[in-house]
Order: sequence, then structure tokens, then C-alpha cells
Amino acid sequence: MKDGTMGYVVGVDAGGTASTAVVATVDGVVVGRGRSGPGNPLTAGARNAAASVTAAVRDALGGRSPTVIAAATLGIAGPATAAHFAPALAALGVPGPVTVVGDVVTAFAAGSPAASGAVLIAGTGAIAASVRADAVERTSDGLGWLLGDEGSGRWLGLQAVRSAVRNWSAPFATRVAAQAGVSTADEMVYWAQALPLGEIGDLAPLVCAAARSADPHATAIVREAVTHLVRTLDDLGMDGPVVLAGGLLTGDTPIRDGVLAILHERGLIPTTSRDPAAGAAWLAARPLSRLPPTALHKALLGPADNA
Repeated sequence: MKDGTMGYVVGVDAGGTASTAVVATVDGVVVGRGRSGPGNPLTAGARNAAASVTAAVRDALGGRSPTVIAAATLGIAGPATAAHFAPALAALGVPGPVTVVGDVVTAFAAGSPAASGAVLIAGTGAIAASVRADAVERTSDGLGWLLGDEGSGRWLGLQAVRSAVRNWSAPFATRVAAQAGVSTADEMVYWAQALPLGEIGDLAPLVCAAARSADPHATAIVREAVTHLVRTLDDLGMDGPVVLAGGLLTGDTPIRDGVLAILHERGLIPTTSRDPAAGAAWLAARPLSRLPPTALHKALLGPADNA
């Protein structure tokens, strides 16, 4: 396989919303991409998660035979092992070994080819992790919406609801109420008590937009979110490259701006996680490729995106 002429690899990024797959040659040429449903066994169920991942791989293969896959690496949100996914991929016809790592590992791999470093993720949830040798050494936060995930999208939404019911006459409350579909503070309380967690998380873009327009309530929420996220990263107490991942830290948001401002003041220039499925493909291809790891990473993911 070292001659780079035989075989392909597949990398998968599977989360609570969707599963994406990348098929690439062992020398880093992406030849197919696929997408399917949720691949987190904890929330979708083990059988459904395996079916989603398999469908994404089938989609990425296009018309190619699954037998060309020399190795597969799956980055999975939630607790999972290869035993959850290998039988379904074998039934599809994938002969190569299947390796399962946490989606934190593939998020880091999608931003840096370094052997160790840290990744800070802020999407629906929030977590920081130190990564070494393709494994998570330590995490901070990632405790879920009830106990943590401070600075995440769902956390932003919860803070928006709290601010709205306590400052009902403020313009910010009017915007939050309109999106929630309520007209009184009492209705907002009842709406929130029903725990529509998806809709609460959907308030995050509203908070970011309001902060961009200098709304004081939204600005205060964003400032607090940035403080929490940087503190979460600091809690790891480690050196090395830092990768930013998750929609709030990879998109054009005031959360990203605030985190970057603090890190830049410290002389840190983080990179941005770009394509976790391609990061997973890099992990799968690395031991098979004739290219050095850094060159293979650049082939699959492009030049480092310094933030």
C-alpha cells in the first residue's frame, strides 16, 4: 500500500444531527463525499447510527466498490466502539479495519497535523480537550446543557430566555419572544419549562446578531460566553497548538471574535478545524501513505487556516 497506487480510505464525522463521509486515496486525493442521518449511538440508537454511517459511506463511494477501502476511521460523537459500526460496514463490503475515535480527535485532526495539542469546540455543546497520539488525554466541560456546556449554542439560547423574562420591556426580549412565538413573560416561562431544547439552541444566531448590533443584553451574554470558553480551554493547562471547532468558533460570530482577541493577546495563533470527515480520512490514510503526515494533511485539508 505504500506505493500510493492501491486502495482508498474513508473518514467519517458522525454527530447527533448528521453523518458525513469522505473517500480519498491513500495519498490524499478526495474522490467522494457522502451524507446521511445522525450517527451518535447514544441519541440515535446503535442500530440507527450504524445505518447512517454506512449510508454516508455508500454515498461517498459513488459507483466504486466498497472493496477498495483499505481502512476506515470514524469520528463519533458520544460513546462508541468499532463494534458498533464494523459489522454494518463489513456487510456493505468494506474489508479494511475500522477504527473509532471521538469526534474531538477528528476535530483536532481537521485543524492540525501535530501529534498533540488542544481543541476548543463550541457548537450545540461546548468542550475543550487535550489530544495526544490520536486519543483524548483530558477534557474540560462537555457536561451537557444542564450541568455545563458553558458558552455553547444551547447555553446562549438559555441565557437569552433568562434575559428576556427578566427584562421583558427591552428590545432584546421582543426579539426572543418573537422567535419563541410567545407574547408574555408568563408564556415564555411556560414555553421554556417544556424544554424545547432544539428551539432554545436555535436562539444562538439571534444572540450573535443582536450582539453585532450592539444590543446591551446580547453583548453581555456574548462576553460571558467568551469568558467561559477561554476558561474551559485554560483548565486543560497544556501547551501546543490550539484548534477551534464547532459552528460558533469556525463561523463569523462574535463568539469567535472574542475568543480570538484573547488568544491573540497571549500570542497564540490558533487554527480552524475545517473538515472533520477529511480529518478522519487523514488518520486512516496516514499509516498507508507514501507522503509524510504533514504533506498528507495539506493534500487532504489544504494549508493551515490560521485564525
